[in-house]
Amino acid sequence: MATIFTRIVQGEIPCYKIAESEHFFAFLDINPLTKGHTLVIPKTETDYLFDLPEEEYAQLMLFAKKVAHAIEKTIECKRIGMAVMGLEVPHAHIHLIPICQESDMLFSKPKLKLSAEEMQQVATAISNTFKTL
Repeated sequence: MATIFTRIVQGEIPCYKIAESEHFFAFLDINPLTKGHTLVIPKTETDYLFDLPEEEYAQLMLFAKKVAHAIEKTIECKRIGMAVMGLEVPHAHIHLIPICQESDMLFSKPKLKLSAEEMQQVATAISNTFKTL
């Protein structure tokens, strides 16, 4: 059975897409820690990030770097934090989180509640920036 992330890539489940390449996909987390919290995934369904073949892992990190730069240029923050948890969805993924302080990365804190319009505005802004990089 396909993971929720595979179903997002295939267009079966809607998302707030940031960027896509032949092998990778980036979209807003629907339960964000901060505004602009983005997930970056390989399109191939691999459960554990560190099980990816070396070349695919390296290319995923380069794709994530470009997405991070787009977020940083769009969302006011001091840095883009990166986390790899992978416990909720059995599909390798990277969290890119705009942060101003370390506590912005606490996954145990309450998630933001943004409207669909706000989520779409954030996704469009980051996506437009991504396209210029």
